[in-house]
Amino acid sequence: MNRQAGDRALTKQDFEAISELRYQIRRFLRFSERAVRRAGITPLQYLLLLHLRGFPGRDWATIAELAERLQAQHHGAVALVLRCEALGLVVKRPGRADRRRVEVRLAPKGEATLQRLALLHRAELGALHRAFGIARISAFNDADARRDGAAPKAAGGRRRPRSPRTG
Repeated sequence: MNRQAGDRALTKQDFEAISELRYQIRRFLRFSERAVRRAGITPLQYLLLLHLRGFPGRDWATIAELAERLQAQHHGAVALVLRCEALGLVVKRPGRADRRRVEVRLAPKGEATLQRLALLHRAELGALHRAFGIARISAFNDADARRDGAAPKAAGGRRRPRSPRTG
């Protein structure tokens, strides 16, 4: 492994923080997988519905955009959309601006399924937030910023001004 100038060896705290992050992510994913299966869909079908509803700036997406969001191959996204369409979760329409492009949209059944599952996920995220203590991550990031000579970031990603005590 190549180390860049200024890199430092990881400490026990670093490994604990990374381990805790991965543990909490896995707990959330396991919760999600169970919840969506109980609702009668697969985790990938849920992600497709979520990415359609959450696509920035509009209420539809193309197959290529969905493939990117899912980090899947184009043909895999096509197959997933076809399965969701067969279940009545999504509908495909020719593009308005370019009829060669297919727009994928949520069907009413998909919207209802997503709404139920997203409410469960929001509640679980709240529990995860309390259990994980986002402040721990912020403190970890702030320590890295101080070590690298930058002022720690405030909410919204802006750098906080240094106090006279921190130098």
